[in-house]
Amino acid sequence: MSPMSTPDTQHSAPSGLDVLKGHGTGNDFVVIEDLNGALSLSASFVRALCDRHTGVGADGVLRIVRTAVATEPDVLAQADHAEFFMDYRNADGSIAEMCGNGARLFACQLHRRGLIGREAVIATRGGARSVSIGLDEVSVDMGPATVGDTHQVSLAGFAGSWRGVAVDVPNPHVVVELDDTDVLAELELVSSPVVEPRRPDGQNVEFVVRLGPAADQRLRMRVFERGVGETLSCGTGICAAVVALAGELTGSGEWIVEVPGGECRVSWTATGSIRLTGPAVIVGRVHLAESWLVEHR
Repeated sequence: MSPMSTPDTQHSAPSGLDVLKGHGTGNDFVVIEDLNGALSLSASFVRALCDRHTGVGADGVLRIVRTAVATEPDVLAQADHAEFFMDYRNADGSIAEMCGNGARLFACQLHRRGLIGREAVIATRGGARSVSIGLDEVSVDMGPATVGDTHQVSLAGFAGSWRGVAVDVPNPHVVVELDDTDVLAELELVSSPVVEPRRPDGQNVEFVVRLGPAADQRLRMRVFERGVGETLSCGTGICAAVVALAGELTGSGEWIVEVPGGECRVSWTATGSIRLTGPAVIVGRVHLAESWLVEHR
């Protein structure tokens, strides 16, 4: 064959959009590289992407954008020390302040692309966050956590209610400590737990059990995420659970939290902020057809 193809044998590049699929301990995301902020992420488009039957399927969407082109003043203010902004959306299209599993995957992809080194700072709606990328894991400084009031939490199919404690990381959470793993396994998290009083911006609800004596610093957790439903993991929820149960042990040692999708580690930095460490996995690339984009944009 001649090295010069005739016009009728040339293949034009397919139109559409390439995205990535990845996860952190089973908490899965669609990753979109949009460095110059050219794409419009409407809530309906995010919902379509995250649909597990007619879209790619995910718990949320991570968009990689240069911080300097962000339109939100609080994010734009981070541009001097964080080149890239993690624009995170929940599966229902709503916006969240932070995502711990997502931040690890976000940093992993930036490093794979050669856009950051093994140590970097990324911008989020919850503030700038430092990341450290190892061979098999990524560590993220999640900032400080704030413990708030207590709430009553009830769940369909279970009599009575449990006491939960509010924790911001900075996403709003309510953490419920249960007595044993059998109760944790029996929970039917098909509908949102009822939290009274409801937190102003809604809340993720974590159900947690200590595994062994408190000194073992190991927990098992399930979570119902606002805007998503039950997920296999929640990075900010893992941090919230540790803060809620740590008590006087706050700041000492390392905690291990088991979730249905794996496990992560939580520790405190010298400044008192929380550090979350765990895996980040890029599954592969997906090409979105132009016809699908036209229908759902």
